[in-house]
Amino acid sequence: MAVGKENTEVAAAVPMDKGGEILKPRTDKREYRRIVLKNSLQVLLISDPETDKCAASMNVSVGSFSDPEGLDGLAHFLEHMLFYASEKYPEEDSYSKYITEHGGSTNAYTSTEDTNYHFDINTDSFDEALDRFAQFFIKPLMSADATMREIKAVDSENQKNLLSDSWRMRQLQKHLSREDHPYHKFSTGNMDTLHVQPEAKGIDTRSELIKFYDKHYSANIMHLVVYGKESLDKTQCLVEGMFQEIRNTNKSVPRFPGQPCTQDHLQVLVKAVPIKQGHKLTVSWPVTPSIHHYEEAPCMYLGHLIGHEAEGSLFHALKHLGWATSLYAGEADWTMEYSFFDVSVSLTDAGHEHMQDIIGLLFRHIKLLQQSGVSQWIFDELSAISEAEFHYQAKIDPISYVVDISSNMTIYPTKHWLVASSLPSKFNPEIVQKILNQLSPSNVRIFWKSNNFEGQTDKVEPWYNTAYSFENITELTIQEWVKSAPDVNLILPTPNVFIPTDFSLKDVKNKETFPVLLRKTPFSRLWYKPDTKFFKPKAYVNIDFNCPLAFTSPEAAVLSNTFTAGLDYGLSISDDGFELYLVGFNHKLRILLGAVMQKIAKFEVKPDRFSVVKETMTKAYQNYKFQQPYQQALSYCSLVLQDNTWPWTEELDALSHLEAEDLASYVPMLLSRTFVECYIAGNVEKNEAESMVKYIEDVLFSGPKPISRPLFPSQFLTSRVVELGKGMRYFYHQEGSNPSDENSALVHYIQVHQDEFAMNSKLHLFSLIAKQATFHQLRTVEQLGYITSLSRSLKAGVYGVQFIIQSSVKGPGHIDSRVESLLKDLESKIYKISDEEFKSNVTTLIDMKLEKHKNLSDESYFYWEQIQNGTFKFNRRDEEVAALRELKKEELIEFFNEYIKVDAPKKKSLSICVYGSQHVKELASDKDEVTPPFIEIEDIVGFRKSQPLYGSLKGWNQLKL
Repeated sequence: MAVGKENTEVAAAVPMDKGGEILKPRTDKREYRRIVLKNSLQVLLISDPETDKCAASMNVSVGSFSDPEGLDGLAHFLEHMLFYASEKYPEEDSYSKYITEHGGSTNAYTSTEDTNYHFDINTDSFDEALDRFAQFFIKPLMSADATMREIKAVDSENQKNLLSDSWRMRQLQKHLSREDHPYHKFSTGNMDTLHVQPEAKGIDTRSELIKFYDKHYSANIMHLVVYGKESLDKTQCLVEGMFQEIRNTNKSVPRFPGQPCTQDHLQVLVKAVPIKQGHKLTVSWPVTPSIHHYEEAPCMYLGHLIGHEAEGSLFHALKHLGWATSLYAGEADWTMEYSFFDVSVSLTDAGHEHMQDIIGLLFRHIKLLQQSGVSQWIFDELSAISEAEFHYQAKIDPISYVVDISSNMTIYPTKHWLVASSLPSKFNPEIVQKILNQLSPSNVRIFWKSNNFEGQTDKVEPWYNTAYSFENITELTIQEWVKSAPDVNLILPTPNVFIPTDFSLKDVKNKETFPVLLRKTPFSRLWYKPDTKFFKPKAYVNIDFNCPLAFTSPEAAVLSNTFTAGLDYGLSISDDGFELYLVGFNHKLRILLGAVMQKIAKFEVKPDRFSVVKETMTKAYQNYKFQQPYQQALSYCSLVLQDNTWPWTEELDALSHLEAEDLASYVPMLLSRTFVECYIAGNVEKNEAESMVKYIEDVLFSGPKPISRPLFPSQFLTSRVVELGKGMRYFYHQEGSNPSDENSALVHYIQVHQDEFAMNSKLHLFSLIAKQATFHQLRTVEQLGYITSLSRSLKAGVYGVQFIIQSSVKGPGHIDSRVESLLKDLESKIYKISDEEFKSNVTTLIDMKLEKHKNLSDESYFYWEQIQNGTFKFNRRDEEVAALRELKKEELIEFFNEYIKVDAPKKKSLSICVYGSQHVKELASDKDEVTPPFIEIEDIVGFRKSQPLYGSLKGWNQLKL
């Protein structure tokens, strides 16, 4: 293992690091240095001269477990409040404004024992951003004026979670634990816990907030990571000047000893009613936290064995029996004091009826592992995979990187700040066996959720109103389930043939800047891009099978989906057929491609497997109605605009009538005519890339009775988008599909133009200028809802902007009027923009566009999008930057006047209004107000068929073979 030593040439006044070396990946060229400031703040400095973005993350070792009694959610509320303002920078929201206007992003999260604040930004604006960030922890202004507004924001955040099954089940697990343990608490907070109840008791929430900050926010329990472009010495000087004023009150990190579960909370079976359709079984055991043995990795080892999917595995048996569609095993919630090991199984209807058998097979499998002992070769295989992944890991965004490391710093020794638990290196059978022995019937908690339990429960969890029942189960009962479970052959896995062993780099002769068209035939086209930047032994393969029959009707769409779901090999539906995506180490990737292609070629419809896939898809369609309202609004927007799409209700109806024989007769037709578009990039030579595509052609197109024949030129599918009328406003009003959801949503979409460099740049610049103003006005000032955003929209080469707001306090009609009002405010902002501010925004956007790809997947995704859209504009970013450099302020104003402002002559807008239960009474009156020249869309598909479509960017290119 390669070791990156810290640079120890630091100022004498700064305490020296006693931790020694920092283990880093062999391929990592960045420099690292640990320093400790005079106030005992521990800092990791990272120097990356190649970066386009700088970032920082501050982890404070206090979280929701420290919420005072009667003020649930106070730590989370404090996290919200720190963003507002500070004594040095008193303008409200000026930090977020500065970050956004300089190409960055900012966020925070509160966990049980930590609160993490982080941001990234363009490199030339980092110093000021870092100073603004530091002031959160020095002298924040938690103004009385902002307090109630941000309590509303916390309440809105909680409102969006109330109908989320993951949030509901997590809180139920917490509810069924010791009431005197902080695990039992409600961590998010809402209007009731942060305002109503405290006020009734004469408690001032803001005073308690300031007390909480003063008590817990101390430099000695904070960890900072700063990721910069400059040298370590320069960054160190910057950090010392900005962060040593954070006060150190020598607090201890809060500790919460003891287990959350007593014997009363073990040997239990909990039946719960979810919101969405489906059945899920989660078997959970309190275990020794593996963080104390992270190099031995006991939970990783056991998760690998219980969760693997090869023949002889538990999941393979459950899948073969038609009882399960997925299985996950591994460590779940944990702290230094406690941990839970979970096995979660998604059940079919038949699996739901065989719950006892499934539990029996799980414990039988655990007994097999106990009797087999801990295997050196399995640990070594796991270790080899982990080591390869660590040492050849791709770079990720600096903001994600600093968040990961700052949270690691609170737990691991300095040497392992970058590694964390990702490198199991010490084989210790006793430690693994100890955890394995804790997975016993006497220690188990079983959570079983299903809609079938509706009306059969007698209890309600107080925070999310989840209906549940609770019963004790004995060891004897579980032993009976083990005995009566079916006789299946459970065995340990065999060695993995796909594990790479060759990590050598190819000698690339031609340093292509952009993908090249390496090969084209009537059957396929191959785009190739060798790795000339990242120098990792990895490859990226994307193969699109253009199948004209794939979406000709709701039935065809559903059958195509069923085909890819049935294969279960990294295949997915694409706009024109289906797509195979493979990424990873290049060694053995060709073997994997061969295995998948053989599955496609020899696809066999097994009636029992078909029924499981059909059932899974049916529930997925039925669960569309439980999507968040803003997601429903986005779906309606796509349905209005995108040709060859079908309402999910029609697809669900088509699915209900399909049988195995329908799929068996459909797949040969689907594959009978196809064209294969390929993109292969990375550590792959030209002849290897060509060989892969020739192999695909041989499988599909060769022989006297080939599976496929080439497409006729007229058969190529193209994605096309409705062209809305100039100067027109369209509305679509719809009741939310879940009557239990109080939230409403608006998507206000403004369609602008089809792909063109100068127009793209103007639209992007407007979005950059308007983004923070939108968030500040609609969320911070007006408190319309937690989900509030302005973003660019790109649909099949057609660009626009969309406002997305979800609200429990106002209906879509009101929100739409506020968006219109905001556009008037933006009109003033655009008109009054100074030359200096205009140039600053242009510079920021140029920096954003010139930001280098972080890794092979990032680069490949960009180029594959150009191929899929049919533009082949691989130099897009350079061209758009060139257009930006020529752009004048007057041209931006003219663009805004023509396409964006309220009465712009070329404006084309579409408002999708989804009404939650609180606002559904407003729907009829809002529709009545849509009078000419405005247009109400009554029938989405009928409207779409009556409108002109933009020409496809892809069409003419496909014919040139």
